[in-house]
Amino acid sequence: MVVLIKILQLVLALSILVLIHEFGHFLFARIFKIRVEKFYLFFDPWFSLFKYKPKNSDTEYGIGWLPLGGYCKISGMIDESMDKEAMAQEPQPWEYRSKPAWQRFFVIFGGVLFNFILAILIYTGIMFTWGEQYIKNSDVTTGIYASELAQEIGFRNGDRIISFEDVVPDKFNELQVDLIRTQAREAKVLRDGDTVTVTIDPAYIPTILNTPGMFNFGIPFEVLALPDSSINASSGLMPKDRLLAINGTDCDMFYEAQEVLSKFKGDSVVATVARGEEIMLLPLATDTMGRLQVNVNANLESFYTVTKKEYSLVSAVPAGINKATTTVKNYFKELKLIFSPKTEAYKSVGSFITIGNIFPGSWDWHSFWSITAFLSVMLAVLNILPIPALDGGHLVFTIYEMITGRKPSDKFLEYAQTVGMILLFGLMILAFGNDIFRLFN
Repeated sequence: MVVLIKILQLVLALSILVLIHEFGHFLFARIFKIRVEKFYLFFDPWFSLFKYKPKNSDTEYGIGWLPLGGYCKISGMIDESMDKEAMAQEPQPWEYRSKPAWQRFFVIFGGVLFNFILAILIYTGIMFTWGEQYIKNSDVTTGIYASELAQEIGFRNGDRIISFEDVVPDKFNELQVDLIRTQAREAKVLRDGDTVTVTIDPAYIPTILNTPGMFNFGIPFEVLALPDSSINASSGLMPKDRLLAINGTDCDMFYEAQEVLSKFKGDSVVATVARGEEIMLLPLATDTMGRLQVNVNANLESFYTVTKKEYSLVSAVPAGINKATTTVKNYFKELKLIFSPKTEAYKSVGSFITIGNIFPGSWDWHSFWSITAFLSVMLAVLNILPIPALDGGHLVFTIYEMITGRKPSDKFLEYAQTVGMILLFGLMILAFGNDIFRLFN
């Protein structure tokens, strides 16, 4: 059931993105009176699941059987259809190639533009409906719980991260992402009241990319409840009690307590406990795994200030625009990592399997729309790259013509389209190969 829900979310999101992208091309083509031969969701090699051509219309609308995208076939344009026979005919007034360069520019740019507009609309809707909720890095006064990798790099439990290079991180849950995007060589942290510089070896970047959870919340050890079956049910420990020390060893953080208790498996300990303003000593027992068998309060709102922002429809619009533009900038930074072999970020490139896995296993509209907005930005950015066969490649040739007044020959454009398609197929092979490798490792 979980897999089915993920697949349904993926198909719905991609369908929305593809239809909006292709509609951008379609709309500008019709504005400039260019004939659109086909408008399809999904690809239709050999046959289609559905097709319809309205009376007195030049456009056939349909749904293909291969759910890998969609297309808008514009007359007189060299695209993935590679319709050389049609291109060999004399140009007609309704064809793309017969229109001035500035009109062709907007036809090509329409897909990217509409994906960006869609991202703005979705982010605006999210801000208006749900607002924003996050914990600021500056509000995590307990510092980080550093993973094994983070400690190997040089971070320590309790560190409060001030900056990565010149970037001051805002949201605590994006610390690792900020570290990756900046490719920081050093971080400033507050450790035991002193500002310390942590030098980050660039060789760690590939590992950081593939090891999530470097920085976690260092939450206090506060008792939420004691099950009746707990070995400490009659110890006197009560909900809201906070653990301060075990056998005289300070360990007020949950991760610290785990480390200390692991040395007393199946034993008894004396715990220093805070109950309101009162400090007391309680004898407690541990099980064979070094646990006290209590439910610990893991509600972050109990320990940290949660920043909550609500938006009216008017204020949600600029917030949505800002979120979309920030996401574009950040995605360009992530692409830079992928094209840098030393980061090995190319190993994280994934296909539809990876994209599908980022959706939650249960239907959640907030998550669905957030992911769809990000994918819309991703589709826009990828398509604007100056690679033949992508919109960005067509734009480069069109801008060249607008500047020089010389139009590249149809034969050159055919060759460029072929090269671009080979590059894209290579990228698809890499993506599916990475996914298959991850499935079996």
